[in-house]
Amino acid sequence: MLIWDDAREGKDSKDKLVLEFTFTKAVLAVRMRHDSSFLCASSDKGTVHIFALKDTRLNRRSALARVGKVGPMIGQYVDSQWSLASFTVPAESACICAFGRNTSKNVNSVIAICVDGTFHKYVFTPDGNCNREAFDVYLDICDDDDF
Repeated sequence: MLIWDDAREGKDSKDKLVLEFTFTKAVLAVRMRHDSSFLCASSDKGTVHIFALKDTRLNRRSALARVGKVGPMIGQYVDSQWSLASFTVPAESACICAFGRNTSKNVNSVIAICVDGTFHKYVFTPDGNCNREAFDVYLDICDDDDF
């Protein structure tokens, strides 16, 4: 997935490229925060990744990034950006994600709604700390229900 910022100065599309990333699992939802500072993406395995868009230096990188380019294949790995933060919902259920209201200036929230009927609210900080703040079951699915 590629994300560009058309407002950036530059003649070449590479100058406007903000973030480039690849998913190894099926992506069910991609959402951008209202001010375009973060993007979240959720997978069919219950994993949610959060990427910084305004300040991409916040996103994690390989520890080898300090080494520099060491060849075409390894260089791509060294140069790659990883998510700022990520979490996996318990039971690893497929889910969709969205940003919630901020609880303070340095704490942001992501909501995950899962196919198993659960709701998860995680909070994260710009330094990548991520913790579950709330959990609930919004839909009780059991074998006795007739649809």
